[in-house]
Amino acid sequence: MSHPDQPESRPPVIAVVGATATGKSDLAIALAQRLDGEVVNADASQLYRGMDIGTAKVPVAERHVPHHQLDVMDIHEEANVAAYQQDSRVDIADIQQRGRRPVLVGGSGLYVRAALDVLDIPPTDPTVRARWEAELEARGAYALYEELTRLDPVAAARMLPANGRRTVRALEVIELTGRPFSSSMPRREFLQPSVMIGLTAPRDELDQRITDRVERMWADGLLDEVRALEQRGLREGRTASRAIGYAQVLGQLDGELDEAQAKEATAAATRRLVRRQESWFRPDPRIVWLPYDAPDLVDRALSVVTTGEGPGLSATMAP
Repeated sequence: MSHPDQPESRPPVIAVVGATATGKSDLAIALAQRLDGEVVNADASQLYRGMDIGTAKVPVAERHVPHHQLDVMDIHEEANVAAYQQDSRVDIADIQQRGRRPVLVGGSGLYVRAALDVLDIPPTDPTVRARWEAELEARGAYALYEELTRLDPVAAARMLPANGRRTVRALEVIELTGRPFSSSMPRREFLQPSVMIGLTAPRDELDQRITDRVERMWADGLLDEVRALEQRGLREGRTASRAIGYAQVLGQLDGELDEAQAKEATAAATRRLVRRQESWFRPDPRIVWLPYDAPDLVDRALSVVTTGEGPGLSATMAP
């Protein structure tokens, strides 16, 4: 018999995942309310204090249950998946220790897996990274990809040749560890029993929801939010300043874009993000997909959680 404090004896962790603008936050809060749970954020941009409107962060008054991993970083800091892994797992364990249910929610795929999966995050070194980034600038993405193909063909086969940033990371890890980057790539293996619910929406509806969301961001005062963040060092924050919406507003404030161009650039960047999110989450067989606009969405999600419908409850490896 397992000890009550051991992970296998606790109720499964719930994760709500999928593309931006599918209503993940609302569902996560509803599930937490029904299951005596607490929400753990897995959206990298929502880690930042003050980045509220542009990240569609749920207002404090509407959260209804305790939230974790929101507003935990200053905008000049660089988000780090290794640090997030450690902090999110502490939050999940603390919630379980209190006898409550952790509900992870977010669209940052690697952050979701860092919290849930058996995942050994390799080290990083700013000097080594900078040297490979200089090589990328000088030689181009395809030349570095050829080098990765020679050093680690398995890793190269799993990434796009044009993704220079990903190639740089692989070469950095190979240099630092002396091992193939592919040996540290994520496996679909839960750290503890978990269930993942994915929200899906037709492409045309999702595109319209993105357009509407961008309009609301400007109407709700995104420009003023960015001006205030500028005073706190937004431009010096490498991660925060590149976040979708914030980069475009900075361009508008600098006179490089007018308002219509900034909105369209934000919507276009969000649509590209959605495509990446879909390509990340779709191949994972552990996710139980539900339509975002189902009138009985919460009840269907609860059924997945309480009856074990779908493949998500196993802590064993999926292919």
